[in-house]
Amino acid sequence: MKRGRKAVAVLMSLLLLAIGCGSGRQEPQDGLPTTLRVGIIPNISPENQRAQYEPFRAYLADRLKTDVELFVATNYAGVVSALVAKKLDVAYLGGLTYVQAEAQTGVVPLVTEIDQETGTPAYLSAVVVKARSPYRSTKDVVAAGGKFAFGDVSSTSGSLYPRVMIVDAGARCDVGDLTACPPLSSVSFTGGHDATAQAVLSGGADAGGIELRILHRLEKQGSVPKGALQAVETRQVMGYPWVASRDLDATSRKAVTDAFLAIRDPKLLDLMRAKSYAAVTATDYAEVRQHATALGLLTPPRGQ
Repeated sequence: MKRGRKAVAVLMSLLLLAIGCGSGRQEPQDGLPTTLRVGIIPNISPENQRAQYEPFRAYLADRLKTDVELFVATNYAGVVSALVAKKLDVAYLGGLTYVQAEAQTGVVPLVTEIDQETGTPAYLSAVVVKARSPYRSTKDVVAAGGKFAFGDVSSTSGSLYPRVMIVDAGARCDVGDLTACPPLSSVSFTGGHDATAQAVLSGGADAGGIELRILHRLEKQGSVPKGALQAVETRQVMGYPWVASRDLDATSRKAVTDAFLAIRDPKLLDLMRAKSYAAVTATDYAEVRQHATALGLLTPPRGQ
């Protein structure tokens, strides 16, 4: 009987070993959770954003040897809420969303992309109008009392910097109510850059705030006819940071950072709109933090 029990135990051990080997799954790197929860802001429609980042999810899972779960919220604030609720380990945020998360919970910026168009960690926010519009500057739009469209209320290049531009052009925006910016006749929030482009194209807005590289991508995809919209003003913006929750230990944060810095696949980089990645710190977002504070965007806005 003892010999029989030993034989069964050996067989079970061999079976478990075979199952483990057959799975092809390795143990995650030291300190990493068995499932890394990654959140992404929807700077385009959430469905398209999720599909766009699937190759990255697969890359990260393979590089870190751990499961990676992708979360795309319906709006920018949803990712911040998930970070505050400790439901995410890593997140892709805009500069404004980052400083909003920083004000509410501990997050650590890790890396940002080197932009394909500028060749630097900065990219461009733009005020756009229809190509045949009478407006040739942001001041023209404001002075005429035009209709202005922002993207998501928490978008850096679709809300924060366009708001800076219209204020510099003479608009008197109410810090407490983001929809009040006289002499503009109306201010609306479309929820995303692609929707803002369509609002300006359709005449629903006379001008809108948009991330210029997203407009160029929409033109390549055929969603916006090339040359139908033109930028009348641009501002440089520090790149979108990938951040980590402070609950993710330093070893894991380094592993995630190294995974970004190691990306060399041109197709993957192109999907993620990057030439490469560079490490960043909280200091790199001082200007974003300053503008957000001045315009009252570090607290939940009214009028939304």
